[in-house]
Amino acid sequence: MKVFKFGGASVKDAAAVKNVFEIIKSENGKLAVVVSAMGKSTDLLETLIKAYFNNKDEKWTIFSNFKNYHIDIIAGLFGEKGMPQGVYELFSELEHKLNTRPSFDYNFEYDQIICYGELVSTRIISDYITATGHKNTWIDIRTCLKTDDTFRDARVDWDWTGDLIRKEFGFNGSTLFITQGFIGSTTTNLTTTLGREGSDFTAAIIGSSLQAESVAIWKDVPGILSADPKKMSDTVMISELSYKEAVEMTHSGAKVIHPKTMQPLHNKGIPLLVKSFAEPQNPGTIIHKIDHKIELPPIFILKENQVLITLSALDFSIISISDIERVVKFLMEKLIKVTLMQQSAIDLNIVADASDENLEEIFSELSTDYHIRYNTGLTLVTIRHYTEEVLDWMVKEKDIYLEQHSRLTARMLVKN
Repeated sequence: MKVFKFGGASVKDAAAVKNVFEIIKSENGKLAVVVSAMGKSTDLLETLIKAYFNNKDEKWTIFSNFKNYHIDIIAGLFGEKGMPQGVYELFSELEHKLNTRPSFDYNFEYDQIICYGELVSTRIISDYITATGHKNTWIDIRTCLKTDDTFRDARVDWDWTGDLIRKEFGFNGSTLFITQGFIGSTTTNLTTTLGREGSDFTAAIIGSSLQAESVAIWKDVPGILSADPKKMSDTVMISELSYKEAVEMTHSGAKVIHPKTMQPLHNKGIPLLVKSFAEPQNPGTIIHKIDHKIELPPIFILKENQVLITLSALDFSIISISDIERVVKFLMEKLIKVTLMQQSAIDLNIVADASDENLEEIFSELSTDYHIRYNTGLTLVTIRHYTEEVLDWMVKEKDIYLEQHSRLTARMLVKN
């Protein structure tokens, strides 16, 4: 069996959904399909969550926009047949949630609402496939992907999840399953999420649990490129990568694959394919075990909207391991994603992905012991397999705030 994962761009409208169905239909064997929320609906739901949590009346306008966006797609797929019952029930559930008073836990409320993007998306796609005369089974992944209660960044219970997935995806009487990425649930069936863009990870969890032949992620690019084509020209297509190289790229901020995706596939030796949903006949990129050395071009990864935070002890004492431990634990509790750290004698420099946060409020707890400075609006530039010529060209006429080099990787924090 195989696992296919389709992101939001691949199901952004009715024509895109029909194209995805053609790709699914071309696969004759057993198939589990993981689908993200449609288009930019996750972004829309995030604005809805903020309005709901802050008791703003605009939540109803946002809800209507979310609902109407999907109704337009339904009309393009089903014509005058009307809204499928399963989708109607999901809209009713979300409306009921919005009529209740929020708790005081924003992360909890986030997960209980954001999940409707994936639930509605997969319900529409499953019902459309059924309407075309093709049998499939819709699965609520929350029934079998079990996690702890770290809302917005939940940790998977691997043993329990594996057992439940093998039971749920039994392929007894059905060769096609449609399910959601990104979401899971606790032992008490409260919805959790695996971190933003976590649908790739879901596909890897399912693939690992079912010992899949392969996992394929379908993107709007021909495969993995040497840089984001939207930000840099003259990119080079990379036909194959090792698991290790892929991990290094995703850890540095490459958005083509979620960072957690590689571990479960590597551990089971399952290849990951990155393919184009616009050109499905092309081979794309394969990530697998590579024993031989392959020559790779310089690979550029730009992670924008970074903040540089510098902490110095108020009493001028040297930064110690205990200081680092304390600060890292604090950042983990605040769900701040650290992308780079650098220590000097009296400074601890942290690069983080926290552009939308109120930094002064977040770090007020540490201000009793540390003097805190920060710079926003920065870009972390990572170059794998760099050369001196490439470094000189990349940082030409740019202000460099921080720099780190290793054997194969150069990382520079620059002003946008």
